[in-house]
Amino acid sequence: MAALRSFLVIICFVVVAATSMMPTSAKLSSGFYNKVCPQALPAIRKVVKRAISQEPRIGASLLRLHFHDCFVNGCDGSVLLDDTANFTGEKTAFPNLNSIRGFNVIDDIKKAVDKACYKSVVSCADILAVAARDSVSILGGPDYEVQLGRRDARNASVNDANRNLPPPFFSFSQLLSNFQAHGLNLKDLVVLSAAHTIGLARCTSFRARIYNDTNIDPKFAASAKYNCPTTGGDNNTRPLDSTTRHFDNVYFKALLQQKGLLHSDQELYKNNGTDSDKLVLKYSRNSESFSKDFANSMINMGNIKPLTGNNGEVRLNCRKIN
Repeated sequence: MAALRSFLVIICFVVVAATSMMPTSAKLSSGFYNKVCPQALPAIRKVVKRAISQEPRIGASLLRLHFHDCFVNGCDGSVLLDDTANFTGEKTAFPNLNSIRGFNVIDDIKKAVDKACYKSVVSCADILAVAARDSVSILGGPDYEVQLGRRDARNASVNDANRNLPPPFFSFSQLLSNFQAHGLNLKDLVVLSAAHTIGLARCTSFRARIYNDTNIDPKFAASAKYNCPTTGGDNNTRPLDSTTRHFDNVYFKALLQQKGLLHSDQELYKNNGTDSDKLVLKYSRNSESFSKDFANSMINMGNIKPLTGNNGEVRLNCRKIN
């Protein structure tokens, strides 16, 4: 009997030891860097604030980078990777080409945070999440707690980006299916689409809307046509809403007036009593509710398939793997 007990103790010890050597899959937490580098988040915010003061549009660009990162194989910093001999990255995917921007700001943040921490401990994926939150907050939106502890991917895929990022011509059903495929719901779709309350859109993304759609305010469409002709001028830009430098609920008010700039935006409100319509109405009337739900949905999006524990890496340079 004693021999059996000794045998079982040895077996338990071996199992515990083996388990401790396996890669861990830790959960994200808002205090992930509190001990290892309490200076990390203030360092990120300082760079973001300076960048926005120099160019207010960059706030929208940083927010969009986080979205485009999370929707392609999870929030893993893969959107920042340059092409290599082994893979073609996400930067040249159709939804990203000549569109996503802000990479130089991310480089500046990485240098600043590594200097503040005396080493490279903050992942590029976490930098994207924090920079997005800081951009929203600095421009007048909610200042929510970001969940942290993501690690960076060692690869990227142009094909995955083309498959996963919803284009501006999607219908409502396509948009909802896309968000649901990423573990998000209708409320997430409606509230996160309001990230378009800041920033600009390129002519190529709204040309079909202003020339072909019927559910659009005629004067609004005519105004948009001035710098977006039927041919040419693809890179001409127009504000996504009338208060493009301030994060607010004007985006929803515009949808009620059929002044959504993108087809995908106006798809959220068709004035026929759908659940999406009800959410648009709610947020157009209650900015506090919008801010609260936007913060929650950003946290939901930030939880899409993060790499944690021993998975991935913490890049030394956000543009390339170690």
